[in-house]
Amino acid sequence: MASVTPNECTGDGPGVILVAIDGSTTSVRAAAWAAGLARRQKARLLCVYVATHPALAGMTYGMGAEIPMDFGTDEVSKDIATEIRDAARAYHVSADYLVRSGDPVTEIMKAADEARVDAVVVGASTQAGHRLIGSVAVRLVRAGRWPVTVVP
Repeated sequence: MASVTPNECTGDGPGVILVAIDGSTTSVRAAAWAAGLARRQKARLLCVYVATHPALAGMTYGMGAEIPMDFGTDEVSKDIATEIRDAARAYHVSADYLVRSGDPVTEIMKAADEARVDAVVVGASTQAGHRLIGSVAVRLVRAGRWPVTVVP
């Protein structure tokens, strides 16, 4: 019989939790929920912001490439970085911040695979059009690679 090896860092819970943040109300709630989970599980939090640009702008910055924090992609990413630092201190968790550019689902999946995350947390979409094409949350759940928690 094969034995199950618990997570070396945290016991049997997640070791790395990715939370997608875009500045929306639901993503802020998702970040708070993920931070609480990370604190309880003694897990590391990976916060990912995906900047979306017009199609041709992606060619300038390297579509899907990691963007350094000092690149100054936009004010939203800077504001989020400040909020993450403050929240990480308040929740007493280790948090990393990654800024990417491109399709949110593709970039979140890449970041999750690269960091070998154990769970993904996203906020629920409030856009009506996502019922037709699928929201980020639905597309991540359909990928079926990690447990995905969708926070309303």
